[in-house]
Amino acid sequence: MLWCTQRGLGQVRFESDAQVVINRLAKSPVQDSRAGAIFQEVQRCLAEQEEFSVRFVGRRSNRVAHLVARKALSLYPTTSVRLILWPG
Repeated sequence: MLWCTQRGLGQVRFESDAQVVINRLAKSPVQDSRAGAIFQEVQRCLAEQEEFSVRFVGRRSNRVAHLVARKALSLYPTTSVRLILWPG
């Protein structure tokens, strides 16, 4: 989200096949853990960027992304990717 904001992108829809994540983002912020702090930061970003939206898509709808990710992991099996959110 920060990457999109820094580049001035508008009307961005973030899709996830993780229903529990989407449900958690819809709830009021609770900072009960490190994960809670991350959810709170994402919620803050969504509130500030009204053109951004988050929605659930089933795994079947997200098939191409999974195929690309699986192929990338097979090419670079020892590489790890981490999502890091910096305070804005």
